[in-house]
Amino acid sequence: MRIRLPESEKLKQKMLAEGKEVGGFLKEFREFVTRGNVIDLAVGIIIGAAFTGVVDSLVKDIIMPPIGFITGRVDFSSLFIALNGQVYESLAVATEAGAPVLRYGLFINTLINFLIVGFAVFLLVRRVNKLQRREEKKQQEEVPEKHFCAYCFKEVHEKATRCPHCTSELQPAS
Repeated sequence: MRIRLPESEKLKQKMLAEGKEVGGFLKEFREFVTRGNVIDLAVGIIIGAAFTGVVDSLVKDIIMPPIGFITGRVDFSSLFIALNGQVYESLAVATEAGAPVLRYGLFINTLINFLIVGFAVFLLVRRVNKLQRREEKKQQEEVPEKHFCAYCFKEVHEKATRCPHCTSELQPAS
């Protein structure tokens, strides 16, 4: 009597017979997702999203009001040009009327946001690079100087009196 297997079981048995890994794609995907770099990236994106909210508030609530005061109480977010040639009281009125507008004031705010985020990222990357250089320098200082045989040019222990490769007598390290 022969047992009938479902198609998926037949495929699994065929793959096993050929030496292929069953469920390899999902296993590979799980390994990819749980690697440190992907998790670090996800954490970075989440922190970046939170940082964007902080920067938006900084620009809108802290930086732009003094700039607006200095420039004569100009609110940059309300600056616009109506492309249909008509004059509107405010951006809200122009938008409500369906007029095509260039919102250059919002662009100025966004540009200031970008510059602040870019500067913050620059400072962060600069600090990380400095720490990495310091760590690399420390590791280089910890690596002992290599000693080589003057006859066969192979590496030998610094306290060796004979080369283990060619048995030549070595000068003591000074």
